[in-house]
Amino acid sequence: MYKIAIIAGDGTGPEVTAEAVKVLKAAADKFSFKVSLTEFDFGGERYKRTGETLPDSAIEELRRFDAILLGAIGHPDVPPGILEKGILLKARFELDQYINLRPVKLYPGVYTPLKDKGPEDIDFTVVRENTGDMYTGTGGFTMKGTPNEVAVQSAVYNRFQVDRCLKYAFEYARKYGKKACGKGDNNTLALCGKTNVLTYIYDLWARAFNEMGEKQFPDIKREYYHVDATCMWMVKNPEWFDVIVTGNLFGDIITDLGAMLQGGMGIAAGGNINPQGVSMFEPIGGSAPKYTGKGVINPLAAICAVQMMLSTLGEEKAADAIESAVIFVTANKLKSLQAGRMGYSTSEVGDLVAEKLYG
Repeated sequence: MYKIAIIAGDGTGPEVTAEAVKVLKAAADKFSFKVSLTEFDFGGERYKRTGETLPDSAIEELRRFDAILLGAIGHPDVPPGILEKGILLKARFELDQYINLRPVKLYPGVYTPLKDKGPEDIDFTVVRENTGDMYTGTGGFTMKGTPNEVAVQSAVYNRFQVDRCLKYAFEYARKYGKKACGKGDNNTLALCGKTNVLTYIYDLWARAFNEMGEKQFPDIKREYYHVDATCMWMVKNPEWFDVIVTGNLFGDIITDLGAMLQGGMGIAAGGNINPQGVSMFEPIGGSAPKYTGKGVINPLAAICAVQMMLSTLGEEKAADAIESAVIFVTANKLKSLQAGRMGYSTSEVGDLVAEKLYG
């Protein structure tokens, strides 16, 4: 029995979450495990009604779950930053979800803007540190509102944060790298940084990366890329990449680029992982308020989030089956991943995946 917290959130979040839950229940039925689902109403409407984002009492309650499935956060009537910081970042920090895991995988039948690249070329993973860097809120203003105003926001890391992220990334590369999956000669972990300019933060990352690799993971091939070069080569030669590990800010940027390579926000899913605690899984796209209630939004990213959740919980057969069902649907059914152009409604896409899963 897996206890799953459901936070459908705002906009089209409830619509895509409903289809993800549909597939989750189908997988549970087929692979003989049980799920207990508890819904929470955190999001823009609750904030408008009560002024609450994610109260401390909710954090303590969420700790008792095996995983969290999140739909989308973002409301047109709530100023930017309030919900994102008050719900998303608070959950990540308070639940110590120190890994953001982002597979970048192009499925058959999905359009990529990269000419002459296909599923065999776009298949890598970004391991993003998720609790440090610029996101800690360290900094502030002086003389705010004057001509001499100064704003400071500092990137902060300690060795403990870096080491635990690197350990997860090395272990992930050993288990899921290209050699482990029969797709290459090596399992490769690449550090993405900026050692030529950010000579403190990424000096720490690079030293820790090489020390850990030499002592604990000599079987993993190590590479290093500057972040700007990473962006260039992700576009020109995405097939070069296997597993990339990087800090919070760079990871935030390159994973959005990765989402475009794999076909857009409608297919991209991510996990906020605490290997020793409760993790949260979500589609990468936003709440898309203009499509709310129309039944045209693509739910595949939310379904892929469920696939990631089950893999993390150890239900690998169920996770593999969901991915296979999604691949069948993208390759054989959908006209497009774009809202309103799929050839099916939101609920019909969920039905297609669930039916193939049973199939």
